[in-house]
Amino acid sequence: MIGIRVLLIAAPLALLAAGMGAPPVLTVALSALALIPLAALIGEATEDLAERTGPVVGGLLNATLGNAAELIIALAGIRAELLDLVKASITGSILGNLLLVLGLSLLVGGWRHGLQRFSRQRAGMLTTMTVLSFIALGIPSLFSHTIAEDHPEAVETMSLGVAGLMLALYGLGMLYTFRAPEPLAAPAPAAHGHHRPPLQALGLLLAATLGVVVMSELLVHALEPALHALGLTEFFVGIILIPLVGNVAEHLVAVHMAAENRLDLSLEIAVGSSMQIALLVAPVLVFASLALGRPMDLVFHPLELMALMMAGAIAAFIALDGETNWLEGAQLLAVYGMLGIAFFFV
Repeated sequence: MIGIRVLLIAAPLALLAAGMGAPPVLTVALSALALIPLAALIGEATEDLAERTGPVVGGLLNATLGNAAELIIALAGIRAELLDLVKASITGSILGNLLLVLGLSLLVGGWRHGLQRFSRQRAGMLTTMTVLSFIALGIPSLFSHTIAEDHPEAVETMSLGVAGLMLALYGLGMLYTFRAPEPLAAPAPAAHGHHRPPLQALGLLLAATLGVVVMSELLVHALEPALHALGLTEFFVGIILIPLVGNVAEHLVAVHMAAENRLDLSLEIAVGSSMQIALLVAPVLVFASLALGRPMDLVFHPLELMALMMAGAIAAFIALDGETNWLEGAQLLAVYGMLGIAFFFV
C-alpha cells in the first residue's frame, strides 16, 4: 500500500484549494484522492488491533471498522441533506463489491491459475445473507407506495423497524460465524507486512479517521456545484464514483488474494463487504440520520433494487458449484459496465 500513501499529499492540497476558493471540481478531486490512502490506513490500523485481540474481538473490529470510511462519507452526506446521494452510495458500494471487485478478482485469478475452487459452504452462506439483505432493502421500497397514500409518516417507522431487524440478522450471522465448529474463513493477512504496537495502531486509527472526517466534509460541501459544472447527477456519482473512493484499498487486497490463488479470502472481502454494507451500514445510517434530525428512509429507486437483485442472483449462481474461472469474472465486469452506462443517463 506504499504507492497509495503517496496520495496523502492530496489532503493538504484539498484544504488549500478549499481555503483559497478554488473551483469546486478541483476540491472534490483532491479530497476524493486523499480519502483513498486514509481509508487504507484505517484498514491497516484495524488489522493491527485485530491481531492483538484474538479472533472473536478481532472479527468484530474488522466488521465494525471495515467500512468506516464509507460510513463517515455517508454521515457527511446526511448532514448536508444529500439523502439520495447517500442511498445511491449504499447501492453503489454493494454493486461495486459484487460485480467490479469480484469480477476483477475472478478475472485476474482465473487468468493466472485457470480453474479456481473455493468453499461452497462459506460462499453459500455469504450469498444467502446478501440476497436476504436485498430483500430487506426492497420491502420498504415496495410497500411504501401503498402505505404512503394514507399514512406517509408510517414509511419512516417501517424503515426503522426493518433496519432494526437487519442489524439483528447481521448480529446472528456474526454469532454463527464465531461459534462454528471449524473456522469458515481465515483472516486476510495485513497488507503492510508487519504489526504496529496497540497504542500506535490506535493513534493511527484515530488520526486516519479524523482525516476522513475532514476530507468527507470538503468533498460533500463542494459536490453539488462540482456536479453542476460537470453535468453529472447525484445518482451516478453516488452509485459509481463515491464507492470507489472509500474502497480502493480493500478492492486491491481482494484482487491480490485471487492472484495468489486464495479465492476464499477474495470472496470473503468482496461478498462479505456487500453483506456488511447492506445489513450493518445501511441500518446504522437510518438510525444515525434520525439522531442528526434528517431522517432517511430505506425507500430506494426501482432501478437500484433491480440492479441489486441482478447482482445478488449472479453472485449466488457463482457460489453454487464451488469453482470459477476468468470468463465468469469478465461477465461480472461486463454487467457492471452496462449498469454504469445505464445509470449515467438516469
